[in-house]
Amino acid sequence: MRRGRAQRKLKEQTSASTVDEDKGLHYGPTPPHDPLSSPQTKKIIDAVFQTLLEAGVEFEPDPKVLGLFRGAGCDVSETGLVKFPIQVVRDALDSMAKSVKLWNRPGTDYIEIDNKHTWFIPGMTCIKVFDEETGESRDSNRKDLALNTRVADALPNIDAVTVSCKNVERSDIFGEVDEFATLAENTTKPLEYLCEYPESLDVVINMAAAIRGGHQQLRDKPYFMQLVTPLPLYYAKIHTDQIINGIEAGIPMAVGTVVIGGASAPITMAGCLVHSLATDFAGMVLGQLVSKGCFCIGGSDASFMEAATGGIGSFTQNSLSDMALCQIARELGYPSLTGIGGNSAARRFNQDAVWEISANMMQTFYSRPATCDYVGSLDEGITYSLHSMLFCDELAGKLRKMWKGATIDDDTLAMDLTVQEGPRGNYLANQHTVDHCRTEVWDAKYFGANMPLSANVKPDLDLFDRIEENLNKIKKTHHPEPLASDILTKMNALQADFEANYKPAV
Repeated sequence: MRRGRAQRKLKEQTSASTVDEDKGLHYGPTPPHDPLSSPQTKKIIDAVFQTLLEAGVEFEPDPKVLGLFRGAGCDVSETGLVKFPIQVVRDALDSMAKSVKLWNRPGTDYIEIDNKHTWFIPGMTCIKVFDEETGESRDSNRKDLALNTRVADALPNIDAVTVSCKNVERSDIFGEVDEFATLAENTTKPLEYLCEYPESLDVVINMAAAIRGGHQQLRDKPYFMQLVTPLPLYYAKIHTDQIINGIEAGIPMAVGTVVIGGASAPITMAGCLVHSLATDFAGMVLGQLVSKGCFCIGGSDASFMEAATGGIGSFTQNSLSDMALCQIARELGYPSLTGIGGNSAARRFNQDAVWEISANMMQTFYSRPATCDYVGSLDEGITYSLHSMLFCDELAGKLRKMWKGATIDDDTLAMDLTVQEGPRGNYLANQHTVDHCRTEVWDAKYFGANMPLSANVKPDLDLFDRIEENLNKIKKTHHPEPLASDILTKMNALQADFEANYKPAV
């Protein structure tokens, strides 16, 4: 009996260690949900190929880019309209890397971007935050981005960090570079980065190389993934320059737009899916023409105009389209960078936000995107909420517990114990209960045993107050490992040199 308990304990310890080492794994015991039938997915993919072949995608004219497409056999007009032969697209989908490791700042650990893991990332590019003193919405600044990043660094289920909010006072090319510096200074976790200007990316690549110890070391252990944000079916030169420069430096690239059904794409879900994927595939083809086998993956989102107001709405359409995009990416073998879990259209962190976030985070259990990188965003992406990020971190822990599935074996079935106890048996004092009372429980910070059970037992704090209590503790006690002084000096010098010498093209 003692030996059996020891073996079970060793098994549980080994299992826990494995989960810690691969906490983002969703692949395995619990299958994803596919909302589309096989004929439906084929019809959508065929329509994407037809769109690329007959309607094409427009690129701002650039000799290098258009030359790459012509060399591949595409039909290229002088105005930059590119029409893609189906085989060119298929070849790109076959040759591109289907996964990439994204390393933390010290280069000691990584998250793998693939179709077997889901990673939660706070973002992105909100222009307002809730003031710590007044609680009212105001323009965000560098201090806010630093605080958001530092809090994200403390949360166990936040896996990487991106630009959660902008420094509105410095919304220019120099501010973009400083946003990367702010991220690097306030977390050791891997980064997602996005910018408007390719020149910003070039400086950031040099800063990341300084952190890693050289450009080859950065290529070997990428520190960040670059997000490129074209318009639906249109790539400006600033976007293609980022794709080319990033790939040539060995940076993992993600290209993706946000189509709006009824505005920039057909209002139907099927039409939006086609425009999203066509935009993605065009960028993915360019990536493979720059460097065959590189990681350059699409991650467009589909949104829909709300007929009554003209705003973006329709939770049902958004959710189903997200699941469909994840399914199609999964079937084609590449990771979906299109997860909508963790954000809400609610104007502040209230009952509406809790409902919507709970729903779209639970949807993530079924859709299995590679990244959810809008975590903590409210008010249709305008305002960032720390309370919302902590709530999402909690729910991410719940999903990870569920993705592990249930252990069904002789030990957990406990048939001998059931026979021993018989009908109306008492399992409270049994060793089996002691051994397993926490193995299948979600270790929640704000729910379960941490909820108010009775006003006589513990303070009757509501959800917001429980989160506020934890947030205040993190603010006071968590201090990420600082950047080494020599690296910080190099980064500051790169920024200063850029600000002194950059001259915008006329």
